[in-house]
Amino acid sequence: MQPLPSINALRSFQTSARCLSFTQAARELHVTQGAVSHQVKALEELLGVALFLRVKQKLQLTELGRGYLSYVSEALALLQNGHEYLTGSKQSGILTVSVSPNFASKWLVHRLGSFINAHPDIELRISASMGHVDLLNSDIDLAIRHGDNHWPDLHVTKLCSETIFPVCSPSYLDQHPKLQQPTDLTKQVLLHDRSRRDWPRWFAFAGMELSELAVGPQFDQTSMVLDAAVEGQGVALARSALAARDLLSGRLLRLFPQAMPAPFGYYLVCSKAAANHSKVQRFIAWVLEQAEEEVSKLQAHS
Repeated sequence: MQPLPSINALRSFQTSARCLSFTQAARELHVTQGAVSHQVKALEELLGVALFLRVKQKLQLTELGRGYLSYVSEALALLQNGHEYLTGSKQSGILTVSVSPNFASKWLVHRLGSFINAHPDIELRISASMGHVDLLNSDIDLAIRHGDNHWPDLHVTKLCSETIFPVCSPSYLDQHPKLQQPTDLTKQVLLHDRSRRDWPRWFAFAGMELSELAVGPQFDQTSMVLDAAVEGQGVALARSALAARDLLSGRLLRLFPQAMPAPFGYYLVCSKAAANHSKVQRFIAWVLEQAEEEVSKLQAHS
């Protein structure tokens, strides 16, 4: 039987494949670039195949390398979870969830009391970050991601799709009573996120062609756009998931029926091994229940 590769060789290959750089992989693994290169070369010799192409001092995965990577990543994740199982961290009550600041502040945080009351044995830790964490090589158990469902190496559960539509506060509408149809928005203060792309897209979706768009304040976070609208500072484009609580409370009012489908949705993402852990399964079930309950409330509210 052919001997199996060493853990160090597999780790060097996996990290190099993710970084497409022996130098960057060496930094992450806290070894020399030569050590990583040597481990990968020895792995290729053991397997009898080329895993990388070296093109103009840049790495590219071969077709066999791409296929092998999925097996290596899953195997290393299983080994890591097995180690943590024996050392107790996975069987402890700690559950670490990565989530964007926008989703945390506008959707998740105010609901957590019900999860904590229902699962007192789980110590919940929320990590708010704009970046996507490496779920195969970190202590993060689960992530709630905004994206297009393209994470082939992970276990993915869809949380919700989103639609986009204009909203404003009751006080703003009182001050602008002629705001009755989409064309009236061209005379309003429009609130923008940092991309400034949603308003032109929504106007096109609503059948309006505008040569230029009124200048309005821009905010770094979507949650700030919604908060500014709540304070009566203008009209915002709301994403249905993030704006739900403000709509249900009456802090925001939906102006028109036109709702543009958002290009991305929200997903619950974890490693395939972590998907078998009870604490992860319980959190996923709770989040899905909360989302379903919210949809029912919004339908009744409208």
